[in-house]
Amino acid sequence: MTDQPTPPETSAEHTEVRRVADPGRTRVASYLADKDEVRKVLLLYSGGLDTSVMLKWIQDEYQAQVVALTIELGQPGEDYDEVTGKARTLGAVEAIVHDARQEFADEYLIPAIKANVNYGDGYPAFTSLGRPLIAKLACEYAREHGCDTIAHGCTGKGNDQVRIEATIATLAPELKVIAPVRSWAMGRDEELAYAREHGIPVKNAPAGQPAPYSIDDNLWGRSSEGRWIEDLGHAPEDDVFQLVTRPEEAPDESETVAITFEAGVPVALDGERLEIVPLLERVAELGCKHGVGILDHIEDRIVGLKVRDIYEIPAAAIILPAHKELERLVGTIHQNQFKPGLDQKWAYLVYAGLWWEPLRTDIQAYIEHVNLRVTGTIGMKLYKGSARVVTRESPNAVYDAQLASFSASGGLFAQDASPGFIELWSLQSRLAWQLANGKVDTGTGTE
Repeated sequence: MTDQPTPPETSAEHTEVRRVADPGRTRVASYLADKDEVRKVLLLYSGGLDTSVMLKWIQDEYQAQVVALTIELGQPGEDYDEVTGKARTLGAVEAIVHDARQEFADEYLIPAIKANVNYGDGYPAFTSLGRPLIAKLACEYAREHGCDTIAHGCTGKGNDQVRIEATIATLAPELKVIAPVRSWAMGRDEELAYAREHGIPVKNAPAGQPAPYSIDDNLWGRSSEGRWIEDLGHAPEDDVFQLVTRPEEAPDESETVAITFEAGVPVALDGERLEIVPLLERVAELGCKHGVGILDHIEDRIVGLKVRDIYEIPAAAIILPAHKELERLVGTIHQNQFKPGLDQKWAYLVYAGLWWEPLRTDIQAYIEHVNLRVTGTIGMKLYKGSARVVTRESPNAVYDAQLASFSASGGLFAQDASPGFIELWSLQSRLAWQLANGKVDTGTGTE
């Protein structure tokens, strides 16, 4: 997502952009590429303005070959033939599309569901979860195609640079990295001028204007940044919601859907078994229909900035509370008090770009064990922007209707034992209160 840096000084050579590999510059990280090291670049390519300008610019500035790699994570409405065709037209020696939806769902989203992923009180980490997979695949394709360098389109103000570069440095330390958007000091107007000068088609900008928002999306949701979103006093405008129906326009009739889990994994919707990708897509459609999953969020980025994002997360807004409720139903009070702290740490590590950190996999091992018993069905009622739990069923529920009922007595719960329990349970609290209020003579030997 592109920030708006100060326009660069113009140069008669190559482009108006400041060179990346200034010989006098100090390399601040070992994995950053020097200009004379770059021969063949694997570019993470979306087909948008930033990466299209980058594709041409890398060839000019580095005299390097470029392999364009596009990763499909479930972005709606994308024409990948158009994306690869554009890359080849701009000079890419190869243009590759990798469908990673299944791997994304199996290896990243399912663990996130089991961890009830939630960063900063609401954000389900959908961009955070996609970046380590994208970077991992970039490493694999770079090696396969003989590239020495990976290029990405992240800015210096965002989290994605951390997630992608930390992954590359971890999994492929022999590869170098260039981040043109971070270093070339080219603003949006300069990018458009460069695109016009070099005949680069600008995606979703019919009048030569950039798209109004910076968008990122995948199976798990959609984010929007830019324009009025940066003004905290500006209420959301309707045109930002291109995925989820505004709650005011959602159906007047509610709809209840039943989500079935096995060992923490969603496996069926309203009794119909589905693979994880179509299940998430179907749940997202229902959420979109009923206006579920709009999040106007203030976020603490890893780089120190506090920012505002508008998220549309229909699948996450339904699946996560359903899973959390089922997990609470089958867990003991001690498990239910302990696991949220681990979930929070797991979400932080993922958000912070530390997917490959051993602590995350250590925490994941506990999460996986707890989820072995998270089997059952949760009914979610969807209505004008809300998704709430209304029914629960599990063979592993730590629940007995006869014990819980006020209309019956006896069995495993002996009510006449309660007074003794209360006396012992409150003993230290009572003594502490009495001491604090001068009600106990500490010289009497009372313990």
